[in-house]
Amino acid sequence: MFNFFKKDKKQDPVSEKKNLYAVANGRVVPVTEVADPVFSQKMMGDGYAVIPTDGEIYSPVEGKVLSVFPTKHAVGIQLDNGLEILLHMGLDTVELNGKPFDTHVKEGDVLTASTHVATCDLDALAEAGKDNAMVVVVTNMDKVQEFELTASGEVTAQSVIGTVLHK
Repeated sequence: MFNFFKKDKKQDPVSEKKNLYAVANGRVVPVTEVADPVFSQKMMGDGYAVIPTDGEIYSPVEGKVLSVFPTKHAVGIQLDNGLEILLHMGLDTVELNGKPFDTHVKEGDVLTASTHVATCDLDALAEAGKDNAMVVVVTNMDKVQEFELTASGEVTAQSVIGTVLHK
């Protein structure tokens, strides 16, 4: 009669599609086009990369920071539905020991699309011979029902470029 116990699917975070955002101004590409086989062969999960035109890096999703790697090149994020996202800044950048990265978030921080996660010195990456692809992957794909990249080509930071749906 009053539907007190009826579950409203729209308010269930697990059943909602979650937006994926451009982490930088630049060109978005599917993860299969990233110049690292661990990412391009989807060993870490499905995702995308933004080849940035500037070093201002924003959150790829709305979620909570699980970890910031000590080398500042990667941030682990969890969505409210349990999906886990890895933002990996550049390729083979762990050996740079964080030098080109100024990370602005810490473990436990709540993120939105407008959260400025890091500033990356793209010139320093180039000087070190590193690829500057900002890679975003869903690391627990076993929990994903649908992953869709809806944008291609040039994108603006913080714009919606796809969705992901929990099983």
